[in-house]
Amino acid sequence: MKSDKGAVAFLGIGLMGSRQARRLLDAGYSVVAWNRSRPKADALEPFGARVADTAAEAVSGADMVILMLENGAIVADVLFKHGVADALRPGSIVIDMSSIKPAEAQEHARLLKQRRIDHIDAPVSGGTVGAEKGTLAIMAGGDAEVCAKVEAVLRVMGRPVHVGPHGAGQLAKLANQIIVGVTIGAVAEALLLAQRGGADPAKVREALRGGFAESRVLELHGERMVERDFATKGRSVTHLKDLDNALDAAMQLDMDAIPYTAITADLFRELIQHAGDLDHSGLLVELERRNDRSARQNLKDKWK
Repeated sequence: MKSDKGAVAFLGIGLMGSRQARRLLDAGYSVVAWNRSRPKADALEPFGARVADTAAEAVSGADMVILMLENGAIVADVLFKHGVADALRPGSIVIDMSSIKPAEAQEHARLLKQRRIDHIDAPVSGGTVGAEKGTLAIMAGGDAEVCAKVEAVLRVMGRPVHVGPHGAGQLAKLANQIIVGVTIGAVAEALLLAQRGGADPAKVREALRGGFAESRVLELHGERMVERDFATKGRSVTHLKDLDNALDAAMQLDMDAIPYTAITADLFRELIQHAGDLDHSGLLVELERRNDRSARQNLKDKWK
């Protein structure tokens, strides 16, 4: 289906990408979809997408290319080893909405500029619910003029804000992930303390709502903790990757200490090791494990 809004290639049709691509299709954009696992891209065909066999085929003739891939290494592989950069025409724009290292985004922008291809890094926050509703927070890094050119397409998916030069979008996303991850840990720790002391954690959460402790994390993730609903809506593996990227960025910026990030990353690492890739609200499970271990050790010490 041709559209006067321009041709968009969407590479990476996962939990987020599938919903974002649907938003674009519903808004009248012509979308060519590609995914390493083709059945995920095929699911968009009934909604008007054309499915490409290769990433290079998907971007041929595209005005804009949107990437929603797992990490920086995969982004680099798709761009420069799958023939995407070579297949793009000069003047086209790559919008990388993946969450990767700032330095990786800067390097991709540099390499694409050599081919006269524009680039912005535009990672998002808001999860699958935000992707479905078109309410994602979109943090855009790159040239302001290029960001302005793609503002209309970004607004279909959420609320874009230009935050600075190449890599700045990724820094903003890392800031987001630090705040969210540390707050998830704080909510889990607080509710566990309340429960261990005999209070009803559901009622404690209710009592805290509307006070200074109020947050989206207390609202949404706190509810998941109370209901023990750890079905994946936000992957712990992904959150750990972002926190590790934040630690790497801090090292590159000569910051010697971001202790809350380091502690939270370790909690996620052990959660994944002991319980698997739960929803990131499952950080409660790791805190329970640690406290059960402490309780057992205290009992042993008591009877020595």
